Amino acid sequence: MNEKNSYRIYSNKNGPAIGTTVAPVLEIDGQYFKHASGSGTLLPYEDWRLDARTRAKDLASRLSIPEIAGLMLYSPHQAVPFLAGSPFRATYDGGVFEESGREAWELTDQQKEFLKKDHVRHVLIQYLKNTDTAARWNNKMQSYAESLPWGIPVNFSSDPRHGAGNSGAEFKSSADDVSKWPEGMGIAAAFDPEVCRKFADTVSKEYRALGITMALSPQVDLATEPRWMRFEDTFGTHPDMVAELGRIYCDGLQTTVSSPDGWGRDSVGTMAKHWPGGGPCEGGRDAHYPFGKYAVYPGDNFTEHLKPFTEGVFQLSGATGAACAVMPYYTVSWDTDLKYHKNVGNSYSEYLIKDLLREKYGYDGVVCTDWRITADPEKKMDSFGSRCYGVEKLSEAERHLLAIENGVDQFGGNSQVAPVLEAYRIGCEKYGETAIRQRMETSAVRLLINIFRCGLFENPYLDPKESCRITGCGEFCQAGYEAQKKSLVLIKNKNVLPMKRGKKIYIPKRTIRARKNFFRGMDAEKTLLPISEELVSPYYVVARKLEEADFALVFIESPLSDGYEEKDAAQGGNGYVPISLQYRPYTALTAREISIAGGDFREASANRSYRNKTGTAANEADLDLVLETRKAMPDKPLIVCIRLHNPAVLSELEPYADGIIVDFGVQKQAVLDLVSGGFEPSGLLPIQLPADMKTVERHCEDMPFDLEVYQDELGNRYDFAFGLNWSGVIEDTRVRRYGRS
Repeated sequence: MNEKNSYRIYSNKNGPAIGTTVAPVLEIDGQYFKHASGSGTLLPYEDWRLDARTRAKDLASRLSIPEIAGLMLYSPHQAVPFLAGSPFRATYDGGVFEESGREAWELTDQQKEFLKKDHVRHVLIQYLKNTDTAARWNNKMQSYAESLPWGIPVNFSSDPRHGAGNSGAEFKSSADDVSKWPEGMGIAAAFDPEVCRKFADTVSKEYRALGITMALSPQVDLATEPRWMRFEDTFGTHPDMVAELGRIYCDGLQTTVSSPDGWGRDSVGTMAKHWPGGGPCEGGRDAHYPFGKYAVYPGDNFTEHLKPFTEGVFQLSGATGAACAVMPYYTVSWDTDLKYHKNVGNSYSEYLIKDLLREKYGYDGVVCTDWRITADPEKKMDSFGSRCYGVEKLSEAERHLLAIENGVDQFGGNSQVAPVLEAYRIGCEKYGETAIRQRMETSAVRLLINIFRCGLFENPYLDPKESCRITGCGEFCQAGYEAQKKSLVLIKNKNVLPMKRGKKIYIPKRTIRARKNFFRGMDAEKTLLPISEELVSPYYVVARKLEEADFALVFIESPLSDGYEEKDAAQGGNGYVPISLQYRPYTALTAREISIAGGDFREASANRSYRNKTGTAANEADLDLVLETRKAMPDKPLIVCIRLHNPAVLSELEPYADGIIVDFGVQKQAVLDLVSGGFEPSGLLPIQLPADMKTVERHCEDMPFDLEVYQDELGNRYDFAFGLNWSGVIEDTRVRRYGRS
């Protein structure tokens, strides 16, 4: 036995190490086993010599219905610690953290309650102060869980937290001390599977060092709708590319190389999302909000959106076989239910979950709903938490039961066991106690298997010093930075790049108007300097005045636009306005006169058309930066770096720029390295950039590659797989790797 930090380690000669704080340990034939049950004899679930499924079935059969219901819950976002100003709240001994005198790694009152009272064992981590705090908090929570009946450890999870670029597309997890990598679209822009392979390998190691054993990723939605706010988190538009990168990512995270079945102490489970594909949302509006709840298929292309799942993450090359979990999206996938003809949220669809996912495609992993779909709807259309689409008239318990009937195992963002227990009671009346117990026990087995597979029952504890050595280490940070460089795409160069170091550079400030944020609150107008002088100074001399500069580097981002305005609704309209991919105000003269999908109990009309209405970009001033800089220095090089969250219409600015660099989420240093010639650009567009908004309005939300692409003044078309190096248009094996499907 070893004493290590606050826990004890028992080493097995031919088996896993046993880590414990309060659970006793049995020694049998010279081998050690954690004996959390305290039964006096080794139970099958405690025997690490047995396979994960056998252990999971044994434990599930012993659990009470409240304990099974707790496994089916998934906590809301957790912060370590919870700080003032966070969108999420928690207390420490009844008070706020800042006044509690507690260490950052202590458990909150709410965490203790949902672990003990509600039997929650799946916890979503959002913010972590640092790696040392994360490791200590992990140990605190695992020790607390170990002290409870059966000693079931906590399966910690995370949304993506390695992104180098800041984004408002979704509520992202804090990066903490981990290495920095491009967003999903940037991984695709490298057109190099090895970049994704290295990314996955790094994520798995850093996640395990933080105590994270479930990744709420990859996002394998096809990026077919250019206005969608989740666009940049995908692996691009090409179905084959998305399927391949999804396979590589899941294999990399889930596989413990030394294990015969692929699972073990190095494994991180993956939750692929979002079944059956969240990309084709009508008009680009996102289903986090009631005004964006519909996905549509005007190109009759539903089955192609399944390909990244059925031919990707369900068909892994490694021994683990398939992504161990799947998350349906919030959307109502309009008119895709060919059997029951019900337009309801995906997790509530018997056809999409039971008939297709479970039966036709034989998926037997965990199905977890997206966050907070079972709560009652809010009164306003412009709200954040109203996602029980199509089943608003059901009670919260009835919604849980409907999802369970379909084959759903887990409820994202729910940490209260009561509605699941009420669903069980209703199920007993409907099917009988034996049948509903068996159905819920099936979910418990699926959930427990993933905990056993990652070795958490044997040793869930971390050495904080070892965790700090791993996360953000030089090797991982360098690999991430190399990936960032490979993700940058040079799309225009009028012989101005590279730009020799030591020259005088002008970088203008940006202004973004007040706009709705992710949570639908208002962000105030802000002015910001895109890059610090300290970062620029090793490369160039920062000019105080534009006329003193040798060249200008203008940092902008793709147009920031919104698809719903309460003001329009208040004035008698339907509230819908176009999401624009151009900077100047855009009037949708050619949009659909009647929307494909629509209808909500809060709306007077089912027609969600925004035809003849005008959309504005909150960052319209980005275009002004380019135009005004060009006017002030007509004969000097002007280079634009555009951070693409979504494909942008570049006709308004391209003629005025001598060089254009596309950034899919990188540190600014990588841009400076490219501009100064520190490396030769090699990235390629994994998407199309549209010629104008007319082609966007004409295209089908579910179809890839149906846009007319923009052609610049040099004759280059900004199409899929286009990019430049110092010699010109890149033509290599990567360009020919993927044919158009």
